[in-house]
Amino acid sequence: QVQLVESGGGLVEPGGSLRLSCELSGITLDSYSIAWFRQAPGKEREGVSCISRIDIETHYIDSVKGRFTIFRDNAKNAVYLQMNSLKPEDTAVYYCAAGYFSYYCSKYEQYDYDYWGQGTQVTVSS
Repeated sequence: QVQLVESGGGLVEPGGSLRLSCELSGITLDSYSIAWFRQAPGKEREGVSCISRIDIETHYIDSVKGRFTIFRDNAKNAVYLQMNSLKPEDTAVYYCAAGYFSYYCSKYEQYDYDYWGQGTQVTVSS
């Protein structure tokens, strides 16, 4: 059974940092593009960052560039999202997702992702 499990969320004050983890089982990490999505209350789900199975290229939406870093550890079959300089507008449930599509991942089309985790809550507040 394919499973993606997120962890690492929590409550942090503005300017703080968190590292989210996405542990995969049932699929080989290096064969899949992995994306982080988030959904804030009352808002649509949006892509945040991704790492493509093609050339291991990474992408970030403008609002997180320079603050977030996505990386993977093949030995642990896991993907991480390091989040620094957090802002209140980063508050959301964060989801990781895996897809096998054959193009760069910057479109953040939800239908491209076959497998999803259950999400982890990130709250940025003073």
